[in-house]
Amino acid sequence: MRNSTIQSPPGTGEKPFGLAYRFLKIFSDVRPGEVTTALLLTCNVFLLLLAYYLIKPVREALILIGKDPQMKAYLGGAQAILLIFVIKGFSWLASRAPRHLLITWMTLFFISNLGLFYVFHLLGMPIGTMGIIFFIWIGIFNIFMVAQFWGFANDIYTDEAGKRLFPIIAFGQTLGAVFGWRIAALVIGPLGKDFAYYMMLIAGAVLGFCIALTIVIHRREIHSIREKALRADQKMTAAETIKEQPLKKGGGFSLIFKSRYLLFYSLVILSLNFVNFIGEYIWSDVLKPAAVKAVQMGASGGLNEEQLVAKISADYQGLASIIALIIQLFLVSRILKWVGVSGSLLFLPFIALGGYGFITFGASLVLVKWIKGLENGTDYSLMNTTKGALFLITSREEKYKGKAAADTFFYRSGDALGAVMVFIGYNFLKFKAESFAKLNVVVILVWILFCILVIREYKKKKALLTAPRAEMSS
Repeated sequence: MRNSTIQSPPGTGEKPFGLAYRFLKIFSDVRPGEVTTALLLTCNVFLLLLAYYLIKPVREALILIGKDPQMKAYLGGAQAILLIFVIKGFSWLASRAPRHLLITWMTLFFISNLGLFYVFHLLGMPIGTMGIIFFIWIGIFNIFMVAQFWGFANDIYTDEAGKRLFPIIAFGQTLGAVFGWRIAALVIGPLGKDFAYYMMLIAGAVLGFCIALTIVIHRREIHSIREKALRADQKMTAAETIKEQPLKKGGGFSLIFKSRYLLFYSLVILSLNFVNFIGEYIWSDVLKPAAVKAVQMGASGGLNEEQLVAKISADYQGLASIIALIIQLFLVSRILKWVGVSGSLLFLPFIALGGYGFITFGASLVLVKWIKGLENGTDYSLMNTTKGALFLITSREEKYKGKAAADTFFYRSGDALGAVMVFIGYNFLKFKAESFAKLNVVVILVWILFCILVIREYKKKKALLTAPRAEMSS
């Protein structure tokens, strides 16, 4: 049976009822022996999101200053196309390397990319070209690394333990975003005109610590399994040693199209990101003219146009992160307990439905900032936790390959479809921000339908898993 990491391995020195246990007990149903692994995973995803949010304002600055907001929308299609090859390569590697090496190699790959961007800058690459390349790269990096992490977390916990502990782990994700945007906002000015490239190097160093934590967590769990087998005077079974082996052969896309559950989940992800993509375009559409006007009127606090866009973007991301932090701390575990994993899936689309309904009456910078802040805050907290928990009942291949394909390719396919709609709406239909908000309202209704289909398949899958246990207990 798969290890749930409920018991701490001998020699760790973990005290079941220590200060950390009592503190975490306030926010979630943590149990003795679960604290250390949960905290290590929390630190891991904290650093991952810290690295991403350090360079997220860089993305906005490079693409919005170097190109028009429409270019930002069109690049979503390029990300989706490239992800086809990335997912195929990842699936190939996952069938040949154990999980800790798989995650290590993928993280090292992204670290090396950040170093290359710095070299490109030293060689004098134009900001417009750099903005396009970096925008495509970071759109792949952020969703792929997060999907990979949650596949790892799903592989460690059982369904029962994961539903209790994922709110704690996801708190690290939310907190990393809060610290990341705040640090970014503080250092943009002091780092000077080359702030973007120095922040890339800092983010690369942070990712190095993520590798170390992944290895520690992996070894800790394997050690725990072995110690448990020795205490029982048994040999490790195939089911217990499988986590040190590569995954079975097969691609992530084939897994999705073989499973109604994964397919409907993927369509939820596509719909979610289409709505978010159009929302981000609305934000960019109101942000750039506001920044230009502030610089022209001398109300930018001495910042140039590029720095002001990055600073406002960091403040906007910070608002979303603070909202996410509050939701993660005080609501997520309770919502999961009240309505379950499947019921939690419906919260975000209904919040988005109300938000874009307001924007249809008029889009201002302040209004869009707060509505998008609430939408993104719910996405970063409750929705991220829910998406992770939905894979607790799936196979190991579905956890790594299927989730990676759904959370990356279908996520960016939402971008691609959004890019098509931005192109048509901007160039032919002469849409303004309010018109794009109306489009989102329609798509959200479809999104809700896909959520209902996922809930139905989740209940079926859950019933199949619990049926054998009920027969055994009877």
